[in-house]
Amino acid sequence: MGLHALVFTVLLVPFPTWVSLLLCIGFYCIRMFGLTAGYHRGLAHKSYETSRWFQFCIDWWGCAAMQKGPLWWAEQHRRHHRYSDQEGDPHSPVVSTTSFFAKLRGFFWAQMGWVLADKNDKNLSRVQDLAKFPELRMLNRFHWMPGLCLIPICYAIDGWSGVVYGFVVSTVVLYHGTFSVNSFCHIFGTRRFNTKDQSRNNWWVAIFTLGEGWHNNHHHQQRSARQGFMWWEYDISYYVLWLLSKLGLVWNLHQPRLETIEDETKEDLIMTG
Repeated sequence: MGLHALVFTVLLVPFPTWVSLLLCIGFYCIRMFGLTAGYHRGLAHKSYETSRWFQFCIDWWGCAAMQKGPLWWAEQHRRHHRYSDQEGDPHSPVVSTTSFFAKLRGFFWAQMGWVLADKNDKNLSRVQDLAKFPELRMLNRFHWMPGLCLIPICYAIDGWSGVVYGFVVSTVVLYHGTFSVNSFCHIFGTRRFNTKDQSRNNWWVAIFTLGEGWHNNHHHQQRSARQGFMWWEYDISYYVLWLLSKLGLVWNLHQPRLETIEDETKEDLIMTG
């Protein structure tokens, strides 16, 4: 929450230069990729294979997003899929009530409350396959270090304006971009597949999250490295992973079962929200 208060430091620095804006956008995108391709598709779902050193590199940028460590993140996400929109889901916005204030609390919990709750910090039982790697345990223990390393880099490039926009503003926007998948993508959007939860595809969330907004697709075929199933469903994270596969840095990218998709998309989309 402290970083949200620091956003007001934009009033104390000069109007952002092009350098500061590029730092803001650049560090947003590369850290979002660390979350989407590293934490999410790589660790939580094992959607592709890579070497340990490259896994560490991607997950370092995931840590730099200041959304806790890789083991913690993967544990929470695996719990989300195991209990999606049911008791045990760490960040479901779905509440069985007609009360507006209860629904608002549910939305806030999915957007931010869950990540602040101490009760979500204890259990790592679902990530024993990942905990065997000492480098991931180190990142998980010192998860705050990669993010703080960006501060002197931003300062060296563009002074305090670089710090405010390249680190503070970029990090806060990154928080809400990521968490919008938890909240908006379980309330607003379309449902191509009749999953057991309330997951939805949301095109504008996909823009801000490099392709994570195709959430109903993802819940239908969780291990697919590609979440935008249709040609028009842009998935920047997958495009980068595909390019990395051509360079030999990642391999065995799991693909969606296209015959299943083609059969199910003959039906009309269920419009909601």
